[in-house]
Formats: sequence, C-alpha cells, structure tokens
Amino acid sequence: MALEIGTILEGKVTGLTKFGAFVDLGNGQTGMVHISEVASTYVNEITDFVEPGQEVKVKVLSIDEAGKISLSIKQAEEGYEDKPREKKPHKDFENKKHERPAPNVWQGQKQKPETENLTFEEMMSKWKTSSDEKMADLKRSTDTKHSGYGKRSGARR
Repeated sequence: MALEIGTILEGKVTGLTKFGAFVDLGNGQTGMVHISEVASTYVNEITDFVEPGQEVKVKVLSIDEAGKISLSIKQAEEGYEDKPREKKPHKDFENKKHERPAPNVWQGQKQKPETENLTFEEMMSKWKTSSDEKMADLKRSTDTKHSGYGKRSGARR
C-alpha cells in the first residue's frame, strides 16, 4: 500500500524514545511521531500519553527521500484544527514595563564596549590572549591540587 501525505490510518506503537514514538503501519512500514505531535497539550513525558503495543490513529505528515515517514497522533484526532499557538508572556514580565537597560551601564555610567571599532583580527587576538590566560590559570590550579599525590609520608624504600 502506497502512503500519501494526509492519510489517516491505524498503527501500533513499537517503541518509545525521549523525542517520540515509533509506529508500525503494517506492510513493513514504520513511521515516527515526534513528541510535539503526540497531543494537543504539552507533553513532558511521552509515556504519559502512549505505551508500546498501543493501537493509535495517526496522520501521515511527510515522507522524505530516504523513505522516513513523519506521523502525527494529535492531527489524526477528530475536530483537530491547526491553529497557531498563542504566545504568553513569561510570568516575570507580565506586569512590568518592558524597557531594556542601557548597554554597558555600571553604577550609572555608560562605558564603551571593548570590542567597538576593533577589526576581526584584533578581536580574535584578544580572545586568544584571554583563552590562553584562562588555560594557564586552570593548569596552575590543577597542578597545585595534584602536587601532593603520589608521595607517601614515612614510607620505606
């Protein structure tokens, strides 16, 4: 049976991963339902919605050149409408004025960014110097921590 995009059919869940569920469609064909296509609500754990061996109704979303079949459980539901999700403001920003602080402000004074008016080579040189300094600090830190290892006090030779 040749599958077509938009077809709704029955399948059996054969495996679960953190990112989705694999569904056997019969005739040796298997498709995957991405976690975002399992339910119309937020899915934190896929096992809260499907389990291996469960029969599910799925809609074929796409079939790529390699033959991978993308499926949806939520779009196969009766009355499903593909409506854009409403973006809700983060709870910390609900009742606050949305003003960004002035960039590089420290104790009320504006400071020029250090990378302003630098060429790419100058920025890369500065980054490399900073990286080298951090690596040297890390090496010094680990050398002093490990300097006592391997020595035994009072051991005979």
